[in-house]
Amino acid sequence: MSIKAAKRREDYLPPDFTVDHIDLKIVLAADATSVSAVLQVTRIGSHERPLCLDGEQLTLKSVEVDGIAWTDYQLSETALTINGVPDSFVLSTVVEIAPAHNTSLEGLYLSDGAFCTQCEAEGFRKITYFLDRPDVLSMYDVTITAPQDEYPQLLSNGNKLASGHNDDGTHWVKWQDPHRKPCYLFALVAGDFDLLTDEFTTQSGRVVALELYVDKGKLNRGQHALDSLKRAMRWDEEVFGLEYDLDVYMIVAVDFFNMGAMENKGLNVFNSKFVLADSETATDDDYFNIESVIAHEYFHNWTGNRVTCRDWFQLSLKEGLTVFRDQIFSETFNSPLATRIKQVKVIREHQFAEDAGPMSHPIRPDEVIEMNNFYTVTVYDKGAEVIRMLWTLLTPEGFKRGMRFYFDRHDGQAVTCDDFVNAMQDANDIDLSLFKRWYGQSGTPRISIAQHGDKLTIGQHTPATADQASKQALLIPLQLEMVPSNGQGESVQLTVALKSETQEVLLPVSSGNRVLSVNSGFSAPVIVEQQASLAELGSILSFAKSDFDRWEASQALFKQAMLANMEGDASVINETAQLMAQFITAEQRNLALLSEVLIPPSVESLVAGLEQVNVDALLNSHKAVYKRVAIECAPMLEKLLAALVLRDEYAYTPEQIVQRKALNTLLKLYSQCQDTSDMLTTLFTNADNMTDTLTALQAAQLGNQSTFESLMQQFEERWQDDPLVLDKWFALHATTERPDILARLQLLMEHKQYTLKNPNRIRAILGSFAFYNTAGLHLSDGSGYRFFTDHLLAIDPVNPQVAARIVTPLLSWRKFDSDRQDKIKFHLTRILDNPQISSDLFEKVSKSLAQ
Repeated sequence: MSIKAAKRREDYLPPDFTVDHIDLKIVLAADATSVSAVLQVTRIGSHERPLCLDGEQLTLKSVEVDGIAWTDYQLSETALTINGVPDSFVLSTVVEIAPAHNTSLEGLYLSDGAFCTQCEAEGFRKITYFLDRPDVLSMYDVTITAPQDEYPQLLSNGNKLASGHNDDGTHWVKWQDPHRKPCYLFALVAGDFDLLTDEFTTQSGRVVALELYVDKGKLNRGQHALDSLKRAMRWDEEVFGLEYDLDVYMIVAVDFFNMGAMENKGLNVFNSKFVLADSETATDDDYFNIESVIAHEYFHNWTGNRVTCRDWFQLSLKEGLTVFRDQIFSETFNSPLATRIKQVKVIREHQFAEDAGPMSHPIRPDEVIEMNNFYTVTVYDKGAEVIRMLWTLLTPEGFKRGMRFYFDRHDGQAVTCDDFVNAMQDANDIDLSLFKRWYGQSGTPRISIAQHGDKLTIGQHTPATADQASKQALLIPLQLEMVPSNGQGESVQLTVALKSETQEVLLPVSSGNRVLSVNSGFSAPVIVEQQASLAELGSILSFAKSDFDRWEASQALFKQAMLANMEGDASVINETAQLMAQFITAEQRNLALLSEVLIPPSVESLVAGLEQVNVDALLNSHKAVYKRVAIECAPMLEKLLAALVLRDEYAYTPEQIVQRKALNTLLKLYSQCQDTSDMLTTLFTNADNMTDTLTALQAAQLGNQSTFESLMQQFEERWQDDPLVLDKWFALHATTERPDILARLQLLMEHKQYTLKNPNRIRAILGSFAFYNTAGLHLSDGSGYRFFTDHLLAIDPVNPQVAARIVTPLLSWRKFDSDRQDKIKFHLTRILDNPQISSDLFEKVSKSLAQ
């Protein structure tokens, strides 16, 4: 396979032509779909360059210009170049494609018998020849024809204009989108689905039809998604004044999908795991994720669709902003503490590692080979944290004022990240030029604190990264909390706008008998290098006003104990365990906080935060600290569990969610020091919901309980015909530490529900293993690396996007001991030596080896 040339942001040029209107006529067939495209094309500017259209894996049947057959063109594997065209003309092309053979799940493909599209970032070029770039905005008319008995529902963007039947048993539907859009937002779905309907009345009184399409027999699992959509629509009106702009809003759930979902205008296509839920098959986390992703894709209607990206280097313009919007939406309807902790864990466990690794890049990257590799935790989640800093700097009201100005200025346009920040700046009469550095600078800033009485000297430094050697000072809104060390008096909170490499701050009150909590609430995506003592962390854990800061203190305590234990200092473990026991005694009624504080940082987050990792010592220390805390806290855990086991019938309510989360946390901890087999078996047998079912399985897994295998067997017997539920079973097996883990994984891949063609199955087994089974992946003999690499090489020709995303744990090979480094490099070289390697995988592996 030929590797694509690198693209650079600085090389951006406006398009030579634009397409004012496109009329698509698509006749669907699994092996030979016909796509007729009529484009109204206009030259931009004064030049005589030919029209160069993107296209891949297309069989060209005909080309016409203004109704005349055209032969003056060149055809390559990736483009159709048409010479001698006038300044304004109608281009007609007919191509043939084979959706049944499209395993990449980009463009038009078959998903378990239904036709489906995925065009972001560059999938439209696999449907027809077009200017496949986000700054070409066009009006779309789309007519779909297919056999009526197989595909009774034919869907596309916008509003349905007409439909009819043909004598050959086919039928057709014509759709029109009244809004200009880039081709990446085009969507088509054809299949035989169950349909759940509702309606929503906007703030201006318009009635919008809501339609949710799911696989046959799954209708009862769609109500939560539909309810979530209505909450999101109302919230966006109330908070940002943004109203939906079409007559119908459609969501289709499909099993074969590379991403979580896609915001195509008026027709969102979703991975079914982010739509389908009921108490028997979905956990509380599943319910939360469905609500979040439903909201995210809906919010894109304005932040992404109405105002879109000029080029893909600006991806965070829509994704960082929309992730932030779905975050504050989720914080409104769920526990703000639990929601914020989830967000921060993603940053610490994945984004900080990306910043420090070979794929480091700013939230607005400068260079890329494969555009699909832009869909990163940096662009999305760090991008959201950058937006959150604007929310802090401008205040919520100032931020909303900036949003209104942004839409007034840029509605219907394809713009840049600078355009967004400029709108915020102009609406609030503030200079944000220093803040813009966040968009162009990679890496995680390090914050140092030196305290001299009531004065602080705060320093910032961003280490060199793989893509950038030199760094500049950033504008960082750093929130601080001064916590009374003995609990007497009020906490004092302040925000410092850090603007230079060092900055002095006079504290507003005396620092005597107070402990400083830095980066309170995770106000900025930075690493604080301050090494607080155990006593100071204990004070923050006990007395901080911010529950998030109390959780932060617990994580720091766990981490210090684990690192000290690796150095042979057992005293830190004992003191940490005593602090945790004191905390449980004092906060036994605060289940929401307890359920978060007693979860130690994951091994993966610890690895991400260390420059050098002794894998075996870290794993052993992690287990030792967790078990020691369990032993110290056992009497209180037993008391709390006795009060938690009996509850009302399942309901997805805040009170019950807290109870189930507490049960999960306490049981997993208690199982470290007690034989809870009977308790877990009873919980599993009597559970009326998937959350408690998985709690029993997870506690048995972590506690190495003898019941784990038997409960897992019962689970598989019940859910063996439900792939979405069985993914949970796959993932539990894949993350279990056991000496025969590789043999177990091989058996899992022989299961009837496993297929290389479904990304959910791959992520459940290989993704879970690679990301969350540190012991298994890093087996000292290198067999974990070999096993994983063998399967990556099998996945890459089927679905390059999935292969490139799950290779990530191998890329930070420099963190490990020299023997493991050599073994990982050997297998990365195996991947790179594959003559058929995809551009997606090549980019990541080559950068890793070159670092």
